[in-house]
Amino acid sequence: MVSFSHAQFYSLSQLEASFLKENYLLLAAKFEVSKAEAEVVQEKVWENPSLAVSEVNLWANAGSETLSPLFGRYGKTQQVSVELEQLIETAGKRKKRVAIKRLEHRLAVYDFEELVRELKKELRQHFHHLASLKYSQTQLIGIVKLFAQLEKQYQRQTQQENVSKADYNRIHNELLRIQKDLAELAADVESSLSTLRVITGINDLEIEKLLVEESFVSRTLLVPKDMTSLIVNQNIGMKKQSTAIEMAKQQLELEKAQTTPDVTLQLGYDRGGNIMQDFIGLGIQMDLPVFNRNKGNIQKAKQQIDQEQLTYTALQWELEQTVLRYKNQLLKYENVLNQWSSEMEGEQDTMVESYRQHLENRRVTLLEFIDYVQSHREARQSFLELWQNYNNTFEELQYLIGKDF
Repeated sequence: MVSFSHAQFYSLSQLEASFLKENYLLLAAKFEVSKAEAEVVQEKVWENPSLAVSEVNLWANAGSETLSPLFGRYGKTQQVSVELEQLIETAGKRKKRVAIKRLEHRLAVYDFEELVRELKKELRQHFHHLASLKYSQTQLIGIVKLFAQLEKQYQRQTQQENVSKADYNRIHNELLRIQKDLAELAADVESSLSTLRVITGINDLEIEKLLVEESFVSRTLLVPKDMTSLIVNQNIGMKKQSTAIEMAKQQLELEKAQTTPDVTLQLGYDRGGNIMQDFIGLGIQMDLPVFNRNKGNIQKAKQQIDQEQLTYTALQWELEQTVLRYKNQLLKYENVLNQWSSEMEGEQDTMVESYRQHLENRRVTLLEFIDYVQSHREARQSFLELWQNYNNTFEELQYLIGKDF
C-alpha cells in the first residue's frame, strides 16, 4: 500500500495518482487484458498433426510370411502401419477466428478503461461529498460550542432563578440534537473515507488531510460544445457496442467460410499389410457439403448484426438525451450557486454572533435565537448539497462523454 510519509494533505489529483497505482481491482483487471492477448496468440497457431501407429503384431503364427528384417535379425514377421494426418483449414477460417479474438481483446481493454473511469468517478464524487461534510462539520462544531456555552450560562441562571427551567431545557435539548447530527455526520464521513481508502490504497486518509476548494468554482465553461461527436468517439459504452457490431460481422464471415470444407492431408506407411512389403501412400479427406450448408448459423449471424446495430442506435440516442439532461441540470445548479457569495456566508456567521449578543441583552427571545441558528444551518446545508450535486453532475458528464474536460 502507498504511504505518503512526508505529506500531510491530499489533493484530488494526488488521490487519483495513488488510485491508478495502488487499486487492487485495477491490478486484477489488467490480467484480463493479458489473458485476451494470450488468446490471440493461441488462435494463430496451426492444428497439430496427428500420428497413428496400428496393426502392430506382438507374435507370429505358422502362416506368417517372412519379410526382410527391420534391423539385425529382428522383424522378419513384424507388421506395422503408420499414418500421419494434418488438417488444412480452408477459406481463411483461422485468420477470421484470429480477427474475432483481436476484437475480444479490444473489448477487454475497453472493460479495463470502463472500470478505471467508474472508479475514478466514484473517487471524485466521494471526494466532493467529503468536502461538503468537512464544511458542515466545521459549522456544526462551532454551533455545538456555542450551545455548550449557552447551556452552562443558562444552567447557572436557572440555579439562581434568573431564567426559567423551560429555557434551560430548550437549550439543553437543542444541544443534544446538534450533537446527534454531528455524530451522524461523523459516521457519514467515516463511511466515505473508508471507500476512498479502498480506492486509493491510502490507509491513513482522514478528512482533515483533504485539500478542498475554498469557494465555488464554475465548471460549465469546461463542458465542450460538440458533445454529440465526443459521445460517439469517446464513450466506452459506444466503443464497446461498435466493437460488438464488428464482431458480429466477423462472425458472419466465419460462418460463411464454414460452408467450404476443410481438407485433411494423409501420409501412410504400411509394412506387411498389402501386396507391397513396404507401402507408402498419400491420401486426402474432406466433408461433402451435401446436407449441411450452415444456412442456419449464417442467418443467425446476419440477425445478430441487425440486433447490434439497433442496440448501437438506441444506446447513442439514450446517451445523447442523458448528457443533454445533465448539461441543463448543471446550468441550473450554477445559476443558483452564483447567487450565493462567500461574503454572504461571512455576514451570516456575523449575524449568529450578533444574535447571541442580542440574546444575552434580551433583545431577542431564546426561541428567536434558536430559530435563526436553525435557519442559518439549513441555508448552509442547502448550499453544500447543491454544490455537491453540481460537482457530481459534472463528474457524470465527464464519465458519460468518456473524457476529462
